[in-house]
Amino acid sequence: MTGRLDGEVALVTGGARGIGRAVVERLAAAGAAVLSVDLDRTEGREPAGTASVLADVAAEADVARAVATCNDRFGAPTILVNNAGVNANFDAVAMTEGEWERFFGVDLKAAWLTAKHVLPGMLAAGGGAIVNVSSLHACATLEGFFPYAAAKSGLVGLTRSLALDYGPYGIRVNCVAPGFVRTRLVQASLERADDPAAAERRMVAGVALRRIGAPEDVAGVVRFLASGEAAYVTGATLVVDGGLTARRAG
Repeated sequence: MTGRLDGEVALVTGGARGIGRAVVERLAAAGAAVLSVDLDRTEGREPAGTASVLADVAAEADVARAVATCNDRFGAPTILVNNAGVNANFDAVAMTEGEWERFFGVDLKAAWLTAKHVLPGMLAAGGGAIVNVSSLHACATLEGFFPYAAAKSGLVGLTRSLALDYGPYGIRVNCVAPGFVRTRLVQASLERADDPAAAERRMVAGVALRRIGAPEDVAGVVRFLASGEAAYVTGATLVVDGGLTARRAG
């Protein structure tokens, strides 16, 4: 088996920055043609063999257009990485129905919509790989993370269901659950602290590897799951948290 992705076509949502950008670059470096889909424009230059399109992954018409663009530019996607997501903190009583719909539209519905429009091409090709990017909050959460933890847990369930339904057709579906990763949101939360360095020390105190992860740490696992090296892996959720959730409470 090989980790190379030569001849593969990948569609990555939320690919403009952070983990998504690292995934785009890692898949392209492994030989795949990659289309990045995001509401924001890509930061920096597009790597060779990649392109980007602006789209709202919570809107089916936008998703269908993005997949059609990929089909026209590179061919039908054989790899799908559902990375797009936003963070949100609401009180369960105060949250409105509209806020719920908007949030879950990006963090959960979008993964189904992209799979819906990519799966026919994978079925025609006789196989493919889908990787959903969840969060450690799908495994263990904290107070104040409603409804984020619910949406990320939903991605784990979606992964299992699609893996069972499409495994007989050669399509593997897996999930990664990152811990603390140095993305724009994590960095901004640290910088809001009175002492950012002290805040970072507290953040990593419970991490076995004693550091915040880099987007590339997650991208490497995504590349593995998308490649032939993971040919017998499906329905799995791999936690990429530096050992944070390995510790017993108390």
